[in-house]
Amino acid sequence: MTSSTRHPLVWVPSLYLAMGLPNVMVGVVAAIIYKNLGVSNEDIALYTSQMYLPWVLKPLWAPLLEAYRSKRFWVISMEFTMAAGLALVALCLPLESFFRLSLAFFWLVGFASATQDTCADGVFMTTVTKTDQARYAGLQGMCWNMGAVIGSGLFVSLTGYLHNQVGMSWVQCWVIVVSLAAGAMALFGLWHWRVLPPGAPSTLKGQGLAVGMTGMREAWVTFFKKPQIWMMLAVIFFYRFAEGFIEKFGPLFLLDSVDAGGLGLGNEALGHINGTVGTLAFIAGAFLGGFLVARRTLPRSFFTLALVLNIPHLTYFYLAQSMPTDAFTIGAIVAIEKFGFGMGSVGHMLYMMQQIAPGPFRMAHYAMATGVMALTKWSTGTVSGFMWNLVDHNYISFFGWVLIFSIPPVILAWLAPFPHDHEEAEEFSGKAAPAGGH
Repeated sequence: MTSSTRHPLVWVPSLYLAMGLPNVMVGVVAAIIYKNLGVSNEDIALYTSQMYLPWVLKPLWAPLLEAYRSKRFWVISMEFTMAAGLALVALCLPLESFFRLSLAFFWLVGFASATQDTCADGVFMTTVTKTDQARYAGLQGMCWNMGAVIGSGLFVSLTGYLHNQVGMSWVQCWVIVVSLAAGAMALFGLWHWRVLPPGAPSTLKGQGLAVGMTGMREAWVTFFKKPQIWMMLAVIFFYRFAEGFIEKFGPLFLLDSVDAGGLGLGNEALGHINGTVGTLAFIAGAFLGGFLVARRTLPRSFFTLALVLNIPHLTYFYLAQSMPTDAFTIGAIVAIEKFGFGMGSVGHMLYMMQQIAPGPFRMAHYAMATGVMALTKWSTGTVSGFMWNLVDHNYISFFGWVLIFSIPPVILAWLAPFPHDHEEAEEFSGKAAPAGGH
């Protein structure tokens, strides 16, 4: 059996694991590293948020990828690039100028990860039919977040164990763990070299930079000519707006001392919450979200999924007020938010795939849509540090504002346009669509 005919279960799980791990290493784990190494919350929020810029800017170079090599080539080469970038992060952590150097190498990892995301989604969308996209949506989302759980759960727990039980310094702990992440990315590259399908080729392939630039211009023009595109972009941008604040400050709140208004958890406890209870809750939510969409279709499920994503933001507001000390109680409450995130994120992903991506430049247009999603994470992460100062470092006020920010996503989900209904979307299924290779 060749790589182009392998069953999706052979490569979809590992592909999305390999997408989730570097994403969380840059977006979440870097913040925990800097927290352990004594960097302030404000600097962590500001500087780590800038590492989302590659995901924001990837639409600028994503169309150029259509003209060169295969989607498979870009996925595998970026996985090896990320392995090298993470290895460089590990090497520079013991240095006095670790903050500046590690930010630069994390930015390199982010650039490679954003490029990999673009081409990996291209492989998925041009290889798997629309019906199977819905069928595998839960697995796809679960595996992406399993990659994230390995980074923010197992790896963080391991640093806590090495620090508390073995007696290593935080620098030594993180050198070991970031090196493990680098090794994992290299293994993903080797595995995908063997099993990953090439994805449908673009009509721009092999025609050089000039044609690529023309294709990029055409991709941008056709993107903004899509019906109701500005409303759809508003839906994408705000769908996880409040979640962006929780993603950036949630771990800092759990790690901060009780005197500082946090819950005073250690790395081991935080890693266990992210890697056990949180994982199970997310998996349950992702599969339930995929089942709901497959049964009711996306247009009839979208508002419900937005509610499920945003209502559980109450959990962090409750934690900031009640300040529980029992790790089991904290984990159970955080799991509610993880469940909502898992279920609701299915709607976000499928809305971009099924309502914005269809057309002659599917990979590039999906990259543009996910770039808007990344713009949400960049803007909320950047603003969160200023908001933290504005509320005078008070977590109750901070998460109170998060609840207010949870309202616009729900309203926009109710008003969301669906220019491609369920039957029409079938026309864009995998190989059946002439434009599927773009």
